[in-house]
Parts: sequence; C-alpha cells; structure tokens
Amino acid sequence: MENRLQMDNGMKPQKIVSVHLQKSALEELEQLAPNTQKEGNTNKMPLGELTQGSTFETDAKPEEEALDCAAGGDQEMQRPACKLQKVNEHPEQLEQISEKETGTGEHHHLHLSSCHECLELENSTIESVKFASAENIPDLPDDYSGNSEDVSDNLAGNLKRVNLTGKPPNILIYVGSDPGKVKFEEIKSLIMECVDVNAYTVYQLLENQVMSVPWLDNALLLIVAAPHPISDDVSKQFLAFMSKGGKILGLASSFTFGGIQLKSKDELMGKIQDFVFSTAKSKEVRLNILASGKVFERETAEELSPMKLLGYLESPDKDMVIVHLPYGNGGGEAILCQAHLEVNVKGLSAQTKDDFNLLKMSNAKRYDVLTEILTLLHLSCDLSEVPQLTPIYLLSSDKDVHSLFLGWLERNVNAEGLIRSSMVSLKFVSSCIKGTEVTPSLMPVVTEMQAFSSEHFSFERYRQNLHTKKLGKVVLFAEVTSTTMNLLDGLMYKVPQEIGLIAIAVQQTQGKGRGGNAWLSPVGAALSTLHITIPLSSELGRRIPFIQHLVSLAVVESVRSIPGYQDIELRVKWPNDIYYSDLMKLGGVLVNSTLTGDTFHILIGCGFNVNNSNPTICINDLIMEHNKTKNTELKPLSADYLIARSVTVLESLINTFQEKGPNGVLPMYYKYWVHSGKQVRLGSDEGPLAWIVGIDDSGYLQVHEEGKDVVTVHPDGNTFDMLRNLIIPKQQ
Repeated sequence: MENRLQMDNGMKPQKIVSVHLQKSALEELEQLAPNTQKEGNTNKMPLGELTQGSTFETDAKPEEEALDCAAGGDQEMQRPACKLQKVNEHPEQLEQISEKETGTGEHHHLHLSSCHECLELENSTIESVKFASAENIPDLPDDYSGNSEDVSDNLAGNLKRVNLTGKPPNILIYVGSDPGKVKFEEIKSLIMECVDVNAYTVYQLLENQVMSVPWLDNALLLIVAAPHPISDDVSKQFLAFMSKGGKILGLASSFTFGGIQLKSKDELMGKIQDFVFSTAKSKEVRLNILASGKVFERETAEELSPMKLLGYLESPDKDMVIVHLPYGNGGGEAILCQAHLEVNVKGLSAQTKDDFNLLKMSNAKRYDVLTEILTLLHLSCDLSEVPQLTPIYLLSSDKDVHSLFLGWLERNVNAEGLIRSSMVSLKFVSSCIKGTEVTPSLMPVVTEMQAFSSEHFSFERYRQNLHTKKLGKVVLFAEVTSTTMNLLDGLMYKVPQEIGLIAIAVQQTQGKGRGGNAWLSPVGAALSTLHITIPLSSELGRRIPFIQHLVSLAVVESVRSIPGYQDIELRVKWPNDIYYSDLMKLGGVLVNSTLTGDTFHILIGCGFNVNNSNPTICINDLIMEHNKTKNTELKPLSADYLIARSVTVLESLINTFQEKGPNGVLPMYYKYWVHSGKQVRLGSDEGPLAWIVGIDDSGYLQVHEEGKDVVTVHPDGNTFDMLRNLIIPKQQ
C-alpha cells in the first residue's frame, strides 16, 4: 500500500480486506462477475452469507479470490479488519460497514500503475510480497486476548517486520508453560535492558506455536528458558531455526546438541557459586551466580566438537556452565547456559542475607556477562539514544515565596525573558507550546504551576514532607535534563537569600560526580542540586568541607529516622558516599562552593538509588530484603518523598552544626558510618597498615599508623578504595 495501487476509476485504495465466502456466495459472485465486466458495475453481494469459519476452495480461480477494496476516506477504514469476522453475531452492522467502505456500492477492478506490473502481481505468490514495507504493521500486543488460534494468527502476522538485509529484528522467548506470563515478562525486561531497545521487538513463543506458527524465518534470536524437558519435536524445530541462520540463547534449559549433554549435580541446585566467564577479548570476569544444578559435559572423551567454553564454576572440577556451539553452514549458533543469568534477586523466595549480598554485589557483572553473550550472538547492545531534554517547571511549596520569586524574575530577566549563564540560560515562559526547542544551553522554564504533571514525581508528596524554613522551597523540576548542577548556575548569586532553590530531575544525560566522574542516573534515582548560603564567619563557614558529610548523613537519616526503618542498612562512607552496609555504593554527593564577599554560595549535587534495582542496588531493595528476613511489611519509598525528607534533615543538621560545631553532629555521623574499627593500607596494597580514628574538626579523615602520629587524609588528594581498604593518593 505504497501509493502504487489504484482503482480503474482513479481512486486509490486505503486497505485490502480478505473475507471468507461460503459456496453459495461464491456461486453468486461468479454469476455477477460477467455482468461486472460488461456493465462496469455490480450489485452489492449478499453479506449475510459470510461466515467466520468457512474457507476458499483450493482450486478457486484468481477472479473468485478478488479482494474488496475501500476507496473512500471514511474513518471506518482505519479500524481493524476483524470487524468483518463477527458476521453471524451482527450481520446488520457488517452491512453498514460495507456500505461505508464501498461508497455507492460500485465495485471497481484493482490495478497496478502499469499493465506490466499488473501481470507480475497476477503471477506472484504471497511469499513474494512478504518483504513489503512494514511501517504500519502493528506490534504484537503485550497482553494477548482471544483463543490460541487468534494468538497464533497475531504472532504470524506481526513477525513479518522484515529487514531486507537478513532476518527480522525479532527476539522470541520460549519459557514452556507460563500461564501468568511472569517468567516471560522477567526475561523480556532483562533483555530489553541489555540490547538497543530501538532495534528489537520481543515476543513470547508459546508452546502451541512452536510447531504451528511460521516463526523460523521471522526471528533473529530465540531465548530458550523452559525449565522442563523439551520434546524431540520441539528440539528439531529449534535446530531447524539454527539451520536457517538463527541464534539461540539457552538459559538453564534442557536443550542441547552438537555432542554436548547435561550432567546433574544436585548439590549445586539453587546454590550461589563462584563463576568465571571469558570475554571475547580473553579477559576473565569473576562473579557469583545462582547454579541450576546441571553442568555440561562432552558425550565422548574426544574433543571433536567445535564447542567453545565461555564460563565455568571456579571449583576443582571446573564444571562447564556456558558453552558456545555453531550449527550448520548458514551461520546458526547457540550459547547455552546452566547459570541462572536471568534470575533477579527479588524473585528468589528462599535466600539468606549472605545470598542476597553475594548476588547483588555481582549484579552489575551479571549484566556485563549477559551483554557480552548477546553481542557474541550478533545483537546490538549499544546504549539506546539519549532521551530528549524536557522543559523545566517552576514549582513552590509556599505561595509567598513563589510570589517573591516571580517578582524578582520580573525585575531581573531581560527583554526576551532570559537569565543568562555560562552553563545554561533559562527562558521563563508562562506556558510551553508543544515543539518548543530545549537544548543543553537554553532551557524554557514554565512558571504556571497548574500546567505541571509528572508520572515519576509528585510535587504534592514533596510539599507535604518538606518541613524547612528556607531550603528547597522553590523547585526547578525537569523530567530529563543534562545535569541539575547547571540549572541553578545563573540564579544562585542573584536571588534573594531567603529563597531556597532546588533543581530536581528524573533523569540526567550528563550527570557529574566527584573528580569529573560521570554519574549514571536512570529512572528511579533521586537526583537534585540544592543551593545554600553559609556565612564565612560561622561555625560551618570555617569548616566548609563538612558540608558533604552533612549531606550524606542527611540522606541516611532521612530513611533510618522513619518509624520501622531504623534497621535498614544504609550508611555513610567518607568523604561523600552513601552505602549499603560496607558492601555497595548506592549514592553520592558533589559539593561546589564559591566564596563571594563574606558568604559561601554552595551547590550540593546529590544522587541516590531509590527504586532502580538494576544494575546495582537501591533503597527499596534493602527494604524488600528487610521484609523477607525480619518478616515485616515496610512499604517501598519514593524519590520525591526522600528528597523532601533529606532536605529537611539537612537544614536541621546545619542549624545544629552552626550552634554546637562538629560535636553536635559527629555522634550521629559515627553511628552510621562504615569505617568503625577498620584498618586500611596507605598508598598501595603493600603500604603500611593504619587504623581509622575518625574525622577532625575540618571534616578530614584521620588515621593512626602504629608507632607514628595521627595522619590527616584530605579528600581532594586521596581516594578511598572500599573494596581493598586502601587510601590511595590521587595522581596529579
């Protein structure tokens, strides 16, 4: 339907609908056909004869298989053709539809734009047009409805989104019997986090479709994750798929071939094991995985198979758990795994806290291994395109402060409504028209609060949980921005000090970390930059490095001060990190301070994982684990809630510090920090041992080497390697 077809009256058809005719209807059509040729028109066919179950005769002539084409522009033409199938239920509705789609009731012959092409069409087969443009073919819906035949029809029809250069970019997942689609959805979610989401479409291959639906030519990758034995017939279909160049990824399934067989090791089933994976660049990745209880072995002692070992258990037997096998001469291949790479920690019901820790600490490497495997199977695992920047919304929890800020804006923006900055210029507008350009250097700020809505951020929840006198009262919110650190750059030195600014985002495309490190900021993280002012002559002004400690402490306290959440293992790590126990980082703080006159203007960038379980760990993971081990029912937390609470706690900590100095906050800091009683090495793995003593009045770490004086370690000159307990001087 690429504007190459036309009716003999010059009108262009918009869709072709195939219908099933009973024999009686065919006979009437045959009688009408000669009249059509002579008179140039025909009467309407008796539509009541159409049924859903009848079919064409196999020896029907081309003339008898004519297709009705709608030539008008009525909106009814955009509706699914399935309306034509419910004839017996509502024949009068179908007749009305037919009248609309055929206009005056006249039938016209369908022709291509030249006679030569018309002859080609008559001599062609259905297969010859399956490579047609597929831009308008709808995706298979995630939730199938109807009977299994409907599902098969949908799958067969929708899989024909073909790339002329090879197989279609479809990924099929076969999990055997999965009535609730739970396992399919888990694996689909995992795969879509690893591959380029814009390049592939994922479908479920149901049990009853393996032998009936023509999927062999219409998929690039088949993922086999059925836990139960696979029949010989199904295995033969999978081999046939590979013989046509298809790729297979086996995830703890019984499917094998090519001289490789499974060996049961019940003592491994459901156990966490040390695992070694070899990358394409011959590098070894070590991590912990959940074993399936089976390993691979060769059927014969002779190594005749072209099998390549990719992963093994780090044990005396070095059991094979990931193998790479070619098949046939058409480029078919499979990577078979007996390590549960598909299992999410949250999906494990019977797990100890040690199991949780081991798997979570290996979670990022699990993604790396899976991405490497998919790359070996020739899938594109490049990061999908960066999300587009969105406008900023100006929000305020206090009407008086909001009015004060708007009044200040009126006096300070230029004629174009701009506040310029070297980082990003802000253009203040009352509303944002669709299509307004948003760039990293120029961003519109919508001042009308009623226009704001967000799926990921509730301003009402933020407002209800912000209990400050000043901090965080005026919010610049963006769904997607380059970095929140830049949004306040043009405002921080100019706005009245009684206006507490905070920038909040759902996603950052260029998040910044300490030392120029990039901060990964997926959906689910709490991302903000807060502006505060501190007098130089104050307690905190004389010890400005303490700011970063107060911020990380505020985040931890914002969670652990909630009734019932006091035992959530959230801690602070010197100088500026938020940790799960002493195992994994889930947040960090970046502080930029500038002294102007006798006042410090400070931007505090803070990001911590709240509801983004992958690829590492988040606060809601800790809550879920606590509920399992302590038999509690604590509710998950949201980013908007915790940003408001942490800003509230921070203002309280600053006030306490200004009044009492370091001793006013250090007891709480030491309660939550990860370094109590820890030994570290200075400089290198072979460096001298030292005990961590605490932090001094300026916020610097103090360590004591035996036989020597206490040494002060400055955060700007050293890095603390938690995994090796090292304090390493930075290379200049």
